[in-house]
Order: sequence, then structure tokens, then C-alpha cells
Amino acid sequence: MTGTVTAASRTVSALLRPLVEVDDRGVHFEDSFTSWRNHIQAAADLAAALTARLDPATPPHVGVLLGNTPFFSTVLVAAALSGFVPVGLNPTRRGAALQRDVDHADCQFVLADSPTEIAAIDVESDEWAAELAAHRGTPVRFTDAGPDDLFMLIFTSGTSGDPKAVRVTHEKVAIPGRMLADRFGLGPEDTAYLSMPLFHSNAVMAGWAVAVAAGASIALRRKFSASQFIDDVRRYHATYANYVGKPLSYILATPPRDDDANNPLKFLYGNEGAPRDLERFAKRFDVVVVDGFGSTEGGVAIARTPDTPDGALGPLTDEVAIVDVDTGEPCPPGVVGELVNPRGRGQFRGYYNDPEAEAERMAGGMYHSGDLAYRDEAGYIYFAGRLGDWMRVDGENLGTAPIERILLRYPDVVEVAVYPVPDPVVGDQVMAALVLAPGAEFDVDKFAAFLAEQPDLGPKQWPSYVRISTSLPRTETFKVLKRQLSAEGTACSDPVYPIQR
Repeated sequence: MTGTVTAASRTVSALLRPLVEVDDRGVHFEDSFTSWRNHIQAAADLAAALTARLDPATPPHVGVLLGNTPFFSTVLVAAALSGFVPVGLNPTRRGAALQRDVDHADCQFVLADSPTEIAAIDVESDEWAAELAAHRGTPVRFTDAGPDDLFMLIFTSGTSGDPKAVRVTHEKVAIPGRMLADRFGLGPEDTAYLSMPLFHSNAVMAGWAVAVAAGASIALRRKFSASQFIDDVRRYHATYANYVGKPLSYILATPPRDDDANNPLKFLYGNEGAPRDLERFAKRFDVVVVDGFGSTEGGVAIARTPDTPDGALGPLTDEVAIVDVDTGEPCPPGVVGELVNPRGRGQFRGYYNDPEAEAERMAGGMYHSGDLAYRDEAGYIYFAGRLGDWMRVDGENLGTAPIERILLRYPDVVEVAVYPVPDPVVGDQVMAALVLAPGAEFDVDKFAAFLAEQPDLGPKQWPSYVRISTSLPRTETFKVLKRQLSAEGTACSDPVYPIQR
């Protein structure tokens, strides 16, 4: 099913065509199973129903406000069949904010499977079932899509402002699907477990598309559950799964069992996992864990090599550089700067309806990722946080990620978020929010002694305050809302401790 990527194969339609008559593989959900043949037929019926509703005089954009259900997958298949454009909507957005996303993306209507404050079609209603029934048995025909044709709009997380609608082409879905299926040797005998939200690029490109490219089955969970992850893997005999952000931490926080390693999972692929969690997860569950680097925009891609050091993202290349955020000059080893693609836009195909944000991304003819990093003497890249995480402490620019990696060494710390709070004189002070293991108590003197013992913690990286929280505010895709933590500062409901040097 996998093979060399050619121009003709760089579409989602090309990934799906070999599955049209497949009956022994398909989509698992809870206690149900639907073969690929029937799943694709359902998509043809859906495409016909949606086409009948769409106004051909306006963009064929359809809002999708759904959990990880077979219907969401049907929508993606239907898009490949007919050419309408699904718009992934974040269910944690509410009211005016959600309506803003719908309007910004020019959605003609919204499909929803749970109550919402905005106008939407209830896809679990009897009325919708009757509308679909009128199109049952529609012939399966794929639109003549090209690699650069728009397949989907996916919003950024919006952790530093209003989300932006990223133009996701057929090629941006098909290429990582084929590449990862080939990389891990996945095929028809495999099952991919998808519990990350399908409105996000990680689940579409590193989960759904991988299974389709491999000719494998998919096992869907409506919403991620740490306690049910391994049980689901066993239930569906899943051999591959994807993640983004903190899910590994949450799974590792579940009570260990003697049979943890007795599971069928072979490969776990994702990004933004904590370095210490990758090793712990691989050992506890006997699985190969691969953490990559990328974004929905796709302008910068970094791949680990066999000689990449632990904790590093991968090596610098002709299409990856680290530059000073003020001057644009290359940063020397050890100096934090912005990750850019000096060769141009990479796989970035722009934002929908947002020319100013798109121009900002491409300032100076190079793609600006908005991510901070530094390199070592050998040219290996280390993540240092987001550009919005940038702190100015005593006249020096600091990234948050290196500090977070150090604080995660402290005993009983499960999660860490480092962020700036205003310094009373000028610039910022460093503040950290810690989530401790159940039953653990925080000793401020022991913590200060721990900090003093860390050889790689610079004096300006020393936290001025530590907040002890039971949980951190997050987006639906597990990104920490640091702007909320910064805004709350020391005036929060959690215990806050000044840390003396």
C-alpha cells in the first residue's frame, strides 16, 4: 500500500482509492465496526447531501464541530470525494469566539454532534438521518483533485491570540501519511488508534492519513482518556498511535500495572512530548516512541537522525536555521533565537482570510515559525519555547523550555509551565507553575536547594516565584495557556512561594 511518493499520489483521494472495495479492514468505534467499503459509501452519501445544501456561489466550506467519531472520518472521506472543504472547529471555543471562527472561515453551515450555542446541524438527529437517507447509494466517485488543492482548513491553537485558519492542501495530508506509514512499516494488518482531536493537524496528518496510506484500520475514541488508553490499545489490537503535547504524561501518571508492557502497540509518534516522558513511556509499555517537530503551518520541519542527542529535535539543515529575533542574523551556539526556514515557505500554504498574518509569517522572504530554539556546537537544535513565551530578564532574552526541562528533574513534579510576570523595576521575572504527584508536598527550602545544585540553570533562569497547582489551563490539544498564567501572576487562588537564591 505504501511506496514512493509521486506527483499522482500526493492527494488524499489517491490514498483512499485502493480502499473502496476493502471489507476486512475499516473503522472501529466503541463496539461498532464499519468496513472501508461501507465507510466510503457512507461518505459518498454524505457528500451528496452536503453538495445539495451548499451554495455554489460561495466557498464550499463546512464547519465541523465533532468528537472523534466515525462521522468525522466520513466527513474527511467525503471531502476527498466531492471537494468541499471541512473546517475543523475547536469545541472548547464558546459563544462569540466560536462564531468568530465560523465567520472567519466563511462556513456555509456547521455540522455538530453535541449541543452548541451557535446555529448548527445536529448530525445525530432524526431529521439529519432522513436527509442522508435521501442520498443513500450515491455512486462513489472521486473529484479530480491536485496536490495543491485545498483539502481542509485547520485553526491554530490560539494560545497567543485569535486562531488563524491554516490552508491544508491535499499534499500536506497525503505526504506525511505516506511518509509515516513507510517509516514504521505499517500495512493492512495494522490498526491506528486515534484519540487526539481530529479538528487538529496532528490527528489528521499523523493519525488518520497514516492509517489510510497504510491500508490499515482505524480505532477512534471520542475523546482522549489516559486511564483507557492501554485498554483501548488492547481492545482494538492497535499497533500505532499518535499524540501531541502532554498525553504521555497523563498516561504515565496512571497507576503502573505488572502487565503494562503486554500490549500490541509497536509505534507511538507525535510531537511536543516531554523528553523524560519519551524514555519512561517506551520502557514501561515496551513501545518505540518517536517525537518529531512540526506545526500545522508546515513551514519548518525537523527530523531526528540516528546520532541526534537526547533532548534535541534534530540537526540544522539548509531549510532550518536559528536567527536573532531583532537582527535576523544567525545565532551562535547556545544563544536562543527563532526557528526559520531561510529557503522560503516550505509546506506553508498560507492562512485563509488573513493576509496580514500570512505576510508576518513570510517577512523577509523566509518562513518564521514563531518557535524559539538554540543549537549546540555540533549543530543540533533544542526547543526553547514559543516566541510568545519570550522573557526579558535583566536585559537578556530567555526561552522557557530549557527552564522547564530542568524543573522536571525535581522529585514528584509531574508537569511544569514557566512564564513571565512583570518585574517591578523593568522587564520580567521568571515564574513557574508546578503540578505535583498525588500526595506529594512542596518544600520551598528543598526546592531552592535543588535549584542551586543544577549546573545548567543560569542565574537569570532562576524562578522568582513558584505556583503549586492541581492542574494547568490547557487547550483541547493540550497546549498550556501561558498567557492566562501570566495574567494571573502571583494573584491567583493557588499557593505561591517566593524562591530565594
